Amino acid sequence: MRNLCWSSVTERMRPGSAAVFLILLMNVSTGQTLTCPQKQYQINDRCCPMCPAGGWVYADCTESRSTDCLPCSEGTFMDHPTSHPFCYICKSCDEGSGLKMKTSCTIVSDTVCEPLEGFYCSDSRKDDCVEARKHRRCEPGEYIREHGTRKEESEGRELLRAGTETEDAQCGGKVSHRTVLISFVVVVMSLFSVLLVCYLAWWIISHLFPEVIAAVLSNRKGVTFREQLLESLISDDSKESKGETVQDPVLVQLLDPDTLC
Repeated sequence: MRNLCWSSVTERMRPGSAAVFLILLMNVSTGQTLTCPQKQYQINDRCCPMCPAGGWVYADCTESRSTDCLPCSEGTFMDHPTSHPFCYICKSCDEGSGLKMKTSCTIVSDTVCEPLEGFYCSDSRKDDCVEARKHRRCEPGEYIREHGTRKEESEGRELLRAGTETEDAQCGGKVSHRTVLISFVVVVMSLFSVLLVCYLAWWIISHLFPEVIAAVLSNRKGVTFREQLLESLISDDSKESKGETVQDPVLVQLLDPDTLC
């Protein structure tokens, strides 16, 4: 039955059409398709060489000649081997979008953009910045604690990390007036405590140990405490040899009721 149907189909076709139909059917049934090597493209039943980067296809190849290529014109580029009959248009860096030109366009590469001062790149592709956004301005009521490479015009804002070309600024929380007042009181009390301790120490030494103060003052006048002590010991020894009673002036000063009061 299948052979009868196939015979009826082929009998209705012209001889040439039947031959083409059989060839196509054989290619489909066997999976044979035209596959071109790398850097070549298919045109009809042929494989033509692609045009190199920086050019475009002016005319496809034939049996007698290769592909005709022309270089890209000014303002256009092609960054890879191509079979296209055109070049890509170079893009422009829009200052209104926070972009400026970093590298100009050539016939083999597109324009490369970068963010303006005060902007950071929010969307990038390789080295090219596609979209830029402006750094957030810090709100009033805080202070700048640390500056980065790019300064922010902030008023009373704590800037934890300044904005760069790839990241936005990070700002901290606000500092309340209560926190500032507490910090001021703590500093004042600390200074007062230090001064009070120093005054009490000086009062105790000056009232309970006047000899020490005298020795210090004598030392300033050129008489060392060691010399004064040796002189006192020699005087005490001479008094003891004569039978006189010698008392330690420091102990006498400590036991004196007027000194204690």
